[in-house]
Amino acid sequence: MNLAEKYYLIDGELCVKMSPSHSHGSIAGEIARLLGNHVVELELGRVTIEVGYHPSGERQTVLLPDVAFESWARAARKPLKTFAPYMPDLAVEVVSPSQRLAESRRKAAVYLRQGTDMVWLIDPERNKAESWTAADGGATTSEIIDIDGELSGGALLPGFTLPLRRLFSL
Repeated sequence: MNLAEKYYLIDGELCVKMSPSHSHGSIAGEIARLLGNHVVELELGRVTIEVGYHPSGERQTVLLPDVAFESWARAARKPLKTFAPYMPDLAVEVVSPSQRLAESRRKAAVYLRQGTDMVWLIDPERNKAESWTAADGGATTSEIIDIDGELSGGALLPGFTLPLRRLFSL
């Protein structure tokens, strides 16, 4: 076992997540800071960093989003000493150079299938992001946003926007 590795599960399959690089951590930290400020100001819920989440009553899928938002409607009132037995409302994954975009897209689909409302994939190598949401009938929709665009929290995070240029200039 490599100490720089972390693990997560998708449908019982053990997957490796390398510890983040300095750049990766800086981007995730900035997202957490900006998102956290917004969430606290509007009393919407809680923002977490690299917390394990699994669907209620099921431990075959345990994901570790780089950043997550839990609304008060979904979140435990006090932080738990275990993995969260529910999925976050928003999951943010920063794509690492060692990771293929297809792997991140697979995780986005799993988050949405398991109850997450929105997933942001941040791709610093390509200066792009993808915003994924669940649609009616179990379908998903995604939007690719380039460096001059911004991520929007939509109805989930009213009033929150994040210009990508701000992230990619770190």
